[in-house]
Parts: sequence; structure tokens; C-alpha cells
Amino acid sequence: MGKYVNSTLISSETVIQEAKYHWFIFFSLRMVLLLPVIDYLTSEFVVTNKRVVMKTGLIQRKIFEMNIAKIESVNVLQSIIGRLFNYGTVVIIGTGGSREMYYKISRPLDFKSAFQKVQN
Repeated sequence: MGKYVNSTLISSETVIQEAKYHWFIFFSLRMVLLLPVIDYLTSEFVVTNKRVVMKTGLIQRKIFEMNIAKIESVNVLQSIIGRLFNYGTVVIIGTGGSREMYYKISRPLDFKSAFQKVQN
């Protein structure tokens, strides 16, 4: 589990599912600058029994945390290549209509299933 999520767990909160960026992120023009390596090593995508936490970035961080009760749905978008290599976009829609999208997440359907198990 990542350092950020580990340091912010609240009492009686347990990690249900963890995800990382898919290795497919290494096949991009950004690879010349080694940015995908930094993205891969510093990202955390976690479902706990109380909330969903998504953290990306090293110097410029983007942190999204939402209680399970405040999430309307978790959707997965996958292209044909995404289905073949098991990666996709995870879209989280909150009760206020907020929408967060995270691209090239490894095993996105497992992430969605973990959320659905906790929600019920």
C-alpha cells in the first residue's frame, strides 16, 4: 500500500482494493522524460471500507478522496486494446454531480467490483 493512503487511514478503516497505473503508460512520448516512471511510482488508487482515495503526482499532487456514501457510481471505460491488456479509465461520479476520471488504470473492473462490494 502507498505511503499517502497508509498515513491517512482512519480508525477501523481497511484497504479492500489497490490499483496502479497499467504498464501501458510507458508507451508514450512522455517516456523520453521518464515521466511515466514517476507517475507509476507515486500514484495510489485505493478502495477502503469507508472511502475511495486517488492520489497522483510527486511535486504537483492531485488527491481525490470521497466517502463511499457520497459516491453515486464508479464507471469503467475500456477500448479494445484496453480490454486486451486489462486497463481502462475509471470514472467516479459523486452525489453532487462531481466527476473524476483516472486514465490507464490497471485492472479497472476489479477496482469497480471492490467498490460495489463495499457499497452493499
